[in-house]
Amino acid sequence: MSLVADAWGFAGRLFRWEDAAEPRKTRPVAQRNPLAMLSGPAEVVDTSPVVADEVKYTTCYMCACRCGIKVHIKDGRIRYIEGNKDHPVNRGVLCGKGSAGIMQQYSPAKLRKPLLRTGERGAGEFKEIEWEEALGLATKWLGDIRRTEPKKLAFFTGRDQSQSLTGWWAAQFGTPNFAAHGGFCSVNMAAAGLYSIGGAFWEFGEPDWDHTKYFMMFGVAEDHDSNPIKIGLAKLKERGVKFMSINPVKTGYSAIADEWIGIRPGTDGLFIFALIHCLLEMDAVDLDFLVRYTNATWLVVQNPAGADDGLFARDADNAPLAWDSTTGTAVPASRTNFSPAIVGTFKLEDGRIVTPSFQLLANRYMSDEFAPEAVAERCGVAAERIRRIAGELAEVFHNPVVIDQPWTDWAGRRHDKMVGRPIAMHAMRGISAHSNGFHTCRALHVLQMLLGAVDTPGSWRYKAPYPKPPPGGPRPAGKVSAPDTPLGGMPLGFTMGPEDLLVDEKGAPTRLDKAYSWEAPLSAHGLMHMAVHNAWAGDPYPIDVLFMYMANMAWNSSMNTAGTMKMLTDKNEDGTYKIPKIIYSDAYASEMVSYADLVLPDTTYLERWDCISLLDRPIGSAHGPADAIRHPVLKPDRDVRPFQDVLIELGGRLGLPGFVKEDGSPKYPGGYPDYIVNHERRPGIGPLAGFRGEDGETPGKGAPNKKQLDRYVANKSFWRHELPHDEVYFKHGNKKYLEHAVQLGMIDSANQIILQLYCEPLQKFRLAAEGHGDVQPPERDRERVRTYFDPLPIWYPPLEEQAVSTRDFPLSAITQRPMAMYHSWHSQNAWLRQIFSKNFLYMNRETASKLNLADGDFAWVTSNHSRIRVPVRTMEGVNPHTVWTWNAIGKRKGAWNLPADAPEGKEGFLLNHVISELLPEKNGYRYSNSDPVTGQAAWYDVRVHVEKAVNCEQAPLPDFPLLKCPPNMPPHTDVLRYDADGRERPWDARTKYKSSGAGS
Repeated sequence: MSLVADAWGFAGRLFRWEDAAEPRKTRPVAQRNPLAMLSGPAEVVDTSPVVADEVKYTTCYMCACRCGIKVHIKDGRIRYIEGNKDHPVNRGVLCGKGSAGIMQQYSPAKLRKPLLRTGERGAGEFKEIEWEEALGLATKWLGDIRRTEPKKLAFFTGRDQSQSLTGWWAAQFGTPNFAAHGGFCSVNMAAAGLYSIGGAFWEFGEPDWDHTKYFMMFGVAEDHDSNPIKIGLAKLKERGVKFMSINPVKTGYSAIADEWIGIRPGTDGLFIFALIHCLLEMDAVDLDFLVRYTNATWLVVQNPAGADDGLFARDADNAPLAWDSTTGTAVPASRTNFSPAIVGTFKLEDGRIVTPSFQLLANRYMSDEFAPEAVAERCGVAAERIRRIAGELAEVFHNPVVIDQPWTDWAGRRHDKMVGRPIAMHAMRGISAHSNGFHTCRALHVLQMLLGAVDTPGSWRYKAPYPKPPPGGPRPAGKVSAPDTPLGGMPLGFTMGPEDLLVDEKGAPTRLDKAYSWEAPLSAHGLMHMAVHNAWAGDPYPIDVLFMYMANMAWNSSMNTAGTMKMLTDKNEDGTYKIPKIIYSDAYASEMVSYADLVLPDTTYLERWDCISLLDRPIGSAHGPADAIRHPVLKPDRDVRPFQDVLIELGGRLGLPGFVKEDGSPKYPGGYPDYIVNHERRPGIGPLAGFRGEDGETPGKGAPNKKQLDRYVANKSFWRHELPHDEVYFKHGNKKYLEHAVQLGMIDSANQIILQLYCEPLQKFRLAAEGHGDVQPPERDRERVRTYFDPLPIWYPPLEEQAVSTRDFPLSAITQRPMAMYHSWHSQNAWLRQIFSKNFLYMNRETASKLNLADGDFAWVTSNHSRIRVPVRTMEGVNPHTVWTWNAIGKRKGAWNLPADAPEGKEGFLLNHVISELLPEKNGYRYSNSDPVTGQAAWYDVRVHVEKAVNCEQAPLPDFPLLKCPPNMPPHTDVLRYDADGRERPWDARTKYKSSGAGS
């Protein structure tokens, strides 16, 4: 009836335009239009409404893009969110997620007060407690551990964007068991880049949108870096630049690409090797770039079975050697006054046989094994097409971009112009989240180096503060932990050889997640996806407290979802929980809340201070460093506290070094903003790089500035430092840039950053597996390390594919997030739910037809691990051997304060249910379902069998019991609206309404 009334009212206004010319009260009732009489009084439209009392600038948190936003506030409530045109990330552009931040703020799912479990874990039975009790309980649990065995605390955080604080807190506590989101997101991408070129895709670099002539995008879904990518793609379209997308699924970016390659999941590396093969054949390789900026000329020892086989030959000063083809002798590779050989085999004075690393690379990739004809069927890309694409790359390669800008390289050589190969690339999780992803990402960087397309005009460019010297960071700390003692460094870091692993004298892991062990030696972000399983199994040892922040491990952020929920609730024979204590912090009533013993409610991103730091996840660009803050634009209407404040207070209560003064009083009594301003990681280096020095005029590196946050707020919540024009390219070898970067505190030395075509640290691990050195792997791990630690990129079938029958499980299954959603945060957002409130299993139409499946049918999706029942939809734009779905749409019924019959719970589903956190058993052991080099979660490796579900209920399975809502949450609402003046009926006259905003 309300819809009918709406329609009549609208129609009445349409047919009553004469009413506007003459007031209703002056006309006889008999002369009125009957339709107009039904419509009610005419609506008075205010064409110049007062939108806001004030506007505040801050940083968005509706994804990890970290765009600048303007928040319009009226009567103490948000009226409107728009992009900040001055912000370096988005330049005013804002996506649907960012605009929907209003409904994130006014979500009924917000937690309201600290909670203490009263019933069984998982039952969702809590009582509200005061903060003093909550902090006292947390302090006791954590303090008992720190006084006895600090590693019994496992501290894991999700997308918190403050890992420089959380990691430092863990180090001061003394536990090695810290990791964050990257281990199940993109550690393959980060590690492969940092070990290869001192940077990586996404947060570490960006395409040169203004000058590139050919753009290739590998495995990028629409949720990542969406606004900058949209701005960049618009530039390419305006200039007519070819945009090629390599992705099994044709959505979003791929849908507007000039060419889409629907590759088979997990075969991107083969495709890249085939391109390299063709480019080497065509001699479309930038040898000058390789000689000047990479280790292509460095001599590699050829001594099969020897302890130095595959290592670089070095002189007495440990400097790598190259071969001078003029004198016929080995000389330090860093010299510039000789003619280096890039191919050949030579004999050193001591009798050793050596070969330039480029020769080894050429030998491998020019092999027939990587010819397009050899990889075409496996990739699902025709050989002719691969050769044509390689030809296009070669054509662009031979037409460089030239910028009239003099510059000086690392050796002091003056160049009149900046010349670059205008081929740009971008990649993300689609190639990263496979168990062969590290080598695939490395292969892509090798392709860039061969083309001379690293930080040159028209190519991919470093974002400040990168590049860093490969591999780009300190070693991980945590080989030993002791009571009341901080670690000797940060828990996460970069291993350069077996001596850096966190293992005991028997080779067993010293970290709960087995990061930096022989099972995942280069795990730069840890293995968060293994935390719950290993804590439950007591492998490699039991813990006492699992402390998590923004990590929805009971649902969206775990493989084997049903198994994980069981592990969180499983008990020992004596009735105690296998994971004794769980502390969890979140702003919303996610699925994980029900499995916690103590819940510490967080604020929203519009209610707290945050620091987007160069020490953490930078927002810098190729034009210079930048960082930003969030500051409270609203006061919480609940009894909640920012998690960073809570963590700092816990540090003070526990007496952690760095968190208390010598007299034991808190070092940062003002909480996180106090920490942001006054904390120094090293002299002059703090969380924020802008407005440093006592006068606030020193960029990058300087003394703390007491008014630093005020300066940020006045500058629209960000800081940016623009590099001079002669520093914006060739940063890895640009003398002036390197010196400037040292001044800014971004690197420690102005030495050239040498790109690693050949990755020697990998060979050191392989030599250990072959029996060399003091630190060697356990017998179980030898063959695994020997196989996968190749110093040149390799390709192998994903590990699950190797372990199961591809005949029984013929299809790959992958998930990706839509542009309007990010993780599980947003499928409870009232505006974004209207775009996606349920999901489907999408299949290629031809594949579906062979299985007798059509739109609307339900299908069983079975993996080696489990099975689910899901609704099907068909499409053309998907690889025929692949099925996929949107991630993070499906919810557990009752979670996020959604109604029990919400479509997300009744009709949505997760593919996570069929993905195991462990690989099938092999030789009596089950490794984690991860990349064997970095420990990256292999979400995209799952193989499935799909068949039509007949004679069954048309609803997804599995179906878990309804979760209870935490106490005193707002009641469920049928409609959550955000109406300008709070009118109950749209056709009512507008009236002043003091408290406007979201309501039912």
